[in-house]
Amino acid sequence: MEKRALRREISEKKRALTADAIEARSSLLAQRLFDTRHYRRARSVYAYLSFNQEVRTRPIIERAWADGKRVAVPRVAGDEMAFVWLDSFDGLAISGFGVPEPAEGEIADDESALVLMPGLAFDREGNRVGYGGGYYDRYLARHLDHVKIALCYDFQLVDAIDAETHDIPADLVITDGTEV
Repeated sequence: MEKRALRREISEKKRALTADAIEARSSLLAQRLFDTRHYRRARSVYAYLSFNQEVRTRPIIERAWADGKRVAVPRVAGDEMAFVWLDSFDGLAISGFGVPEPAEGEIADDESALVLMPGLAFDREGNRVGYGGGYYDRYLARHLDHVKIALCYDFQLVDAIDAETHDIPADLVITDGTEV
């Protein structure tokens, strides 16, 4: 399926989720993440601040802090994205894309951090269809040592995604149905 059509189809399914369904599914996904050796071994977690119907990351961030891990989240400047250390949810601003991000902060520097990858669709090989900006692919192309995990609802897992040479796949895709 063409990426534009896939984005539209998955976005419609996400919009159909109720708030209760998002919370329940997100809770299950968080627990599956916490059960991975990648999470247990990570000193730092590079998460994203969820918006709209995305898998909720705030409970993941709070648990990471409680587990003594450092947390960083993305901030976009122009065409580039950097992860910025996050110590609280104070001082967040809404970006031009409608995504919450830190208004300021120190650039994160843990090259072994676990990265949670957002996206609209994923396949079993870890390929993903993002939101079209390429920010994660450009960042990860410069920072190759991160373990990358995608958390998604079961309907976001598709048979195959035609990856392009610049696309960076997730190392592990966790769904609320099965883990691949």
